[in-house]
Amino acid sequence: MALAVVRVHPQWYGSCIGAGVLPPARPGYPRGIAETETSTELEPDAAAAKVAEGAQLVDVRQDYEWEAGRIDGAVHIPLEELPGRAEELDRDRPIVFQCRSGSRSHFATQAFREAGFEAYNLAGGLQAWVESGKSIEPADGKVADPLPDGR
Repeated sequence: MALAVVRVHPQWYGSCIGAGVLPPARPGYPRGIAETETSTELEPDAAAAKVAEGAQLVDVRQDYEWEAGRIDGAVHIPLEELPGRAEELDRDRPIVFQCRSGSRSHFATQAFREAGFEAYNLAGGLQAWVESGKSIEPADGKVADPLPDGR
């Protein structure tokens, strides 16, 4: 089993990927990705299409950010809880990770790719999603600003 521990400077992200064990990679890593496909970054339209095709959407932001506004259908697993909750995710379906700006979700994408998941990052995060005209919930939801302590 692969141990996924990534520490992120708290001043930048206020979070880290905590200690935990991701399920081991399976042969054919990652499933269904063409050998020529190298980008893990998806613009909002491509991310929406991937989710419409059955991909899981995982929001790795903090609780206060989730409560302020979120993409309909997303599952909320804060970044620091992700390794310990990895088995909640379906390995046989692609995963699109997202956060506020795409930075924290990039770490999650890379860790899950290394563990053999077909994982993608919503480029620009929820900010790009909203800027592209896509809706969030609740109807009066917003993209939460970082807390003064950098979280």
